[in-house]
Amino acid sequence: MDPFLVLLHSVSASLSTGELTDLKFLCREQVGKRKLERVQSGLDLFSVLLEQNDLEPQRTELLRKLLTSLRRHDLLRRLDDFEAGAAGGAAPGEEDLSAAFDIICDNVGKDWKRLARQLKVSEAKMDGIEERYPRNLRERVRESLRIWKNVEKEEATVARLVGALRACQMNLVADLVEEAQGLQNQSGAMSPMSWDSDTSALEVP
Repeated sequence: MDPFLVLLHSVSASLSTGELTDLKFLCREQVGKRKLERVQSGLDLFSVLLEQNDLEPQRTELLRKLLTSLRRHDLLRRLDDFEAGAAGGAAPGEEDLSAAFDIICDNVGKDWKRLARQLKVSEAKMDGIEERYPRNLRERVRESLRIWKNVEKEEATVARLVGALRACQMNLVADLVEEAQGLQNQSGAMSPMSWDSDTSALEVP
């Protein structure tokens, strides 16, 4: 099953009638009036956008803008997970990167710009992030990390994130990321039969 279609189905099921009306209004430039009149659900709208190639797994900018306009941060998180590979079929290292993002978002806070600059996110991009998330530091951090990942592509690794954190003197956060990666790799190497006997090895003293 296509993970992108699963994502769109999930988003559609989470939309209220009012939010669908808002999306139809926001898509007037992309979708003709007659097609919009026939749209009765999020799936209808997404199907039109897919047919017009306005939505693709590699081009999610429009979906992100729409969800941001609705202020549906929960749905934006699902989109983030899809882009990070957590929706299934993730490439090697993608799950580690997604876990690192979560830890950084939970712990960086008001110093997010310092980390963003270390990751070469432009001032213009940071200004745009502040406009989209005026009161949500966590989402500012996540958006800056997403921009970095999209630019760096295969070069975006946990090791580079840890290096950037340490360059910013955010050593405690870097330690948390490294510890989480070590635990994840260790648990991934276990077989189901050995889980109970090895659980104690994962406990923090």
